[in-house]
Amino acid sequence: MPHADSLILTLVGGFVLAFVLGMLANRLKLSPLVGYLVAGVIVGPHTAGFVADTELAPQLAEIGVILLMFGVGLHFSPKDLMQVRKVAIPGALVQIASATVMGWALGRFALGMSDVEGLLMGFALSVASTVVLMRALEERRQNKGEIGRIAVGWLIVEDLVIVIALVMLPMIIMPAGQTIDGGALALNIGWTLLKVAVFVLVMLYVGGKALPWLLVRIAHTKSRELFTLGVLSIALGIAWVAYYLFHSFALGAFLAGLVLNGTPLGHNAAERSLPLRDAFAVLFFVSVGMLFDPSILVKAPLAVAGVIGIVVVGKTLAALVITTVFKLDRKTSLTVAASLAQIGEFSFILAALGMTLGAMSQETHDLILAAALISITLHPFVFKLIDRMGAAPDPSRIARAEAKEQAAEAAAQSAAGH
Repeated sequence: MPHADSLILTLVGGFVLAFVLGMLANRLKLSPLVGYLVAGVIVGPHTAGFVADTELAPQLAEIGVILLMFGVGLHFSPKDLMQVRKVAIPGALVQIASATVMGWALGRFALGMSDVEGLLMGFALSVASTVVLMRALEERRQNKGEIGRIAVGWLIVEDLVIVIALVMLPMIIMPAGQTIDGGALALNIGWTLLKVAVFVLVMLYVGGKALPWLLVRIAHTKSRELFTLGVLSIALGIAWVAYYLFHSFALGAFLAGLVLNGTPLGHNAAERSLPLRDAFAVLFFVSVGMLFDPSILVKAPLAVAGVIGIVVVGKTLAALVITTVFKLDRKTSLTVAASLAQIGEFSFILAALGMTLGAMSQETHDLILAAALISITLHPFVFKLIDRMGAAPDPSRIARAEAKEQAAEAAAQSAAGH
């Protein structure tokens, strides 16, 4: 039974250690996410010393998932995706398929996994982290130009595929010993897809009118607290409805962000939710670190090397081939390929779901976490490598893109009249 102070101890231990190690990672020119994950390992049950509440932490992490997906929806622009759809949509789908096949081959023939577990591991290794990508592009000041649009569009397609997969996987993966009834499965999938389609339409059309109206009413109170509370209530409330219907917080949170993204107060909603999104995202990564058993690095070094090879080398080469086929220039191809040489939040969510469904072992889960931790650590060095190959950002081009973006934002705010 948890102690009365377990919530406070978990928050204090998680935040303080994440801050200290995040600062240390930043000083070492690494992503702060590395520090957050290591903080989780330190307060987890697999290392000596203080152990955070292992039942409470995953629930806090679930709030982090909701707010992360809400943020993805708030920054998702269908218009931007349509501009790069000819590259981003087929590119992302082919890259996911190629990485999934590589993961399945490694698991099936080298690690002795079942077909289902191998495919699930490959699928988890195929999805790059939106959080890591956005931060990397922002540091390179490439998030506003064509390269940024293609890379982010590619990641958005991956995110959409994962959101659908999170809804579908519990129906497809059967418990051990249970036979699959093809007709019943097809009917179940069809019914779920119909419910998802209806839910999406209701959110986009009914929610598209009701939520902006509600935000305007709240804004008229001129209370920052009520506006922030309203935004969070919308995100968490719709996520809970989606979880009740489809067992997926991610779908509802993404749609809530997507609906608010198109409203005049959408930018304000994003600003209000940002501090809590950042805080709970940190707890999400700390919680993932708590699940990681570092002994896997000693017990199965070749397996760890294999999954890292798929993430850093395999996915990068696959993306280079795809972007070359679509005749992108050398700099864009290299940057997009390097952006995908890591995995993050969705890989963790998929791995956790695989374990919950009984389709993935703890060892495979630890392999995926090891691949994430090491690939995020190596990501800055991958960018340094491609810069030497001719992908270094052009300062003058970046300045022009930023000036154009600022002018567009100023015009939009003036038109909105707020």
